[in-house]
Amino acid sequence: MSQAEIDLIREKVNLETSQIAWKELQRFFASGTAVYVAPDLDLVEVAYQFSMDNKALVEQWMQNGQLGLVSDQQAIDWLEADVQVWAVVVKPWILVQG
Repeated sequence: MSQAEIDLIREKVNLETSQIAWKELQRFFASGTAVYVAPDLDLVEVAYQFSMDNKALVEQWMQNGQLGLVSDQQAIDWLEADVQVWAVVVKPWILVQG
């Protein structure tokens, strides 16, 4: 894959990233497809790596506790605080950063 193609994919992911109320994502949490991305990671980069199926890097982030399914406690806290999260879809996942 050329650098231009990589840049195009990253730009596409960036354009698809937006803020949304956590309450709007409850159905994805309920279905187990809401993935928490730690604030020290770049959400666009994580989405890009997901889209490129970079299992090694994703597993590393998971082992470091920087990435994982949104926990019940996170979901409750975000809902009660009516939090806006950054989100991007990388089917079948919704990556969220709050």
